[in-house]
Amino acid sequence: MARYVYPAVFTAEAEGGYSVNFPDLEGCYTQGDTLAEALKMAEDVLNLTLYGLEEDGKEIAPPSDIRSIVLEDNEFSSLVSCDTMEYRRFFDNKAVKKTLTIPNWLNVMSERANINFSAVLQEALMEHLNIEH
Repeated sequence: MARYVYPAVFTAEAEGGYSVNFPDLEGCYTQGDTLAEALKMAEDVLNLTLYGLEEDGKEIAPPSDIRSIVLEDNEFSSLVSCDTMEYRRFFDNKAVKKTLTIPNWLNVMSERANINFSAVLQEALMEHLNIEH
């Protein structure tokens, strides 16, 4: 769960549009009808690919130096960044129920103070995990 920057190869297609490939990440490719759309899709597929690798506990290959990428005449390279934590927050935000145990006296005092247990637990977990709110 981190910020990543990877080089991508954009290929101008003869019939129009662009295909995008990430040489360091197997199966990480996309396309767009315009350059702006191709860049947006590149960010999305990079997030999806790296999020999947994180979730599966697989090793994530380090990015190559963009200067080492060999290009054809109809290609150019660009760095594409993503933030899998932001992606995770947006796409994996389904609520899950957790059962916890606290002393009765703490429960009574918290209820009297109208404490939202879920909000407090979320804030504490994010602080404990060093995740920015």
